[in-house]
Amino acid sequence: MATLKEPKSLLDTSYLAKGTIGNVGMPGAPITHFSLVVSTEQGIVSGIVEITQAIDSPTIKVNVAGRLRHTGYGKVTQIVDLKGEYVVSMPPPAIGSYLEQFEAYLDVDNSWNGTGGFSFGFQKINNVPVTSAE
Repeated sequence: MATLKEPKSLLDTSYLAKGTIGNVGMPGAPITHFSLVVSTEQGIVSGIVEITQAIDSPTIKVNVAGRLRHTGYGKVTQIVDLKGEYVVSMPPPAIGSYLEQFEAYLDVDNSWNGTGGFSFGFQKINNVPVTSAE
């Protein structure tokens, strides 16, 4: 379950949401771990995501920001989109680096469980579980 903080007043409308996007337990599947500050009043989210993969590839950390929209009905009560970019260094013998884009979407309930997807580099992962962390 997401780490949810109850507001103490009308001015305190932010909370922390943590979880994963991806097929956890599937060998070699890329998994995105998210830790986001959610401002319900402003409808914005920001934080960090970390992309891991069970193969020989480095962990990618990305600062992200996005929007939160409430649907008001059904099982999916929140729609979240995230965007960010990260630096990729060229492997030797090449010299240099470039910026790569990260994007994610989450269709979740109030506990941050549901489905979503993400893309980074040339990889696009769609319709995978979104699971909140305690």
